[in-house]
Amino acid sequence: MNQPVSDTDHDSLTDHARALLAETSDAVGEKVGETRDRLSAAIDGGKKAYGKVNEQVTNGAKAADKAVHKHPYGALAIGVGVGALLGFLVTRRFSHCDR
Repeated sequence: MNQPVSDTDHDSLTDHARALLAETSDAVGEKVGETRDRLSAAIDGGKKAYGKVNEQVTNGAKAADKAVHKHPYGALAIGVGVGALLGFLVTRRFSHCDR
């Protein structure tokens, strides 16, 4: 099952990758240098992408929170409606399996 990635997990992964770069700093060879450069670029790109996604998720959660506070009864009705629809579909699907 997929587990959410926390900031500490992300930081830990980045720290491990940076440690790997540091340990291979004295290694020689063109391929090693290219690999280190690609790894460093991937780490930087991953940090930027993570920051963008984190910001988008935070903004989406804030927008949903504002909408629910602005229209609490509408949000409740939507929640009940979606729950009833999912319950109906799941019940219908499993009732056909028993036959």
